[in-house]
Amino acid sequence: MPSQVFGRHMVANKEGVILNVSSMNAFRPLTRIPAYSAAKAAISNFTQWLAVHIAQEYTPNIRVNAIAPGFFLTEQNRFLLTEKETGALTARGRKILDHTPMNRFGEPADLLGAMLWLLSPASKFVTGIVLPIDGGFSAYSGV
Repeated sequence: MPSQVFGRHMVANKEGVILNVSSMNAFRPLTRIPAYSAAKAAISNFTQWLAVHIAQEYTPNIRVNAIAPGFFLTEQNRFLLTEKETGALTARGRKILDHTPMNRFGEPADLLGAMLWLLSPASKFVTGIVLPIDGGFSAYSGV
């Protein structure tokens, strides 16, 4: 819906940027959350489709991209990643950091640079990408 509502305005003005929020779960689904992983994979696919559709049918001056945050410690997942009493990592939290070369969870400020780049003219020839912001999680094979 937001893409339709704002996209209509962008088409009328013949320029704009749509920035969706996907997740690293779109690339590598995690255990116990198949619906979330599937939904984020759909956002990634939709981002790519919409980038092509808008560029070919309307104007190449409207870009469509997405960011794919990795693991960020938030109130939504804190109970899964840290022990409530001690703040120590749970087994799941430790496993995530063991597979994240930067050995930390992301912080909201870590998203800003990538978002600003994708929204700015500095990325005017970039459309249809899903940009991982994951501390190297997606690059690490564990070997």
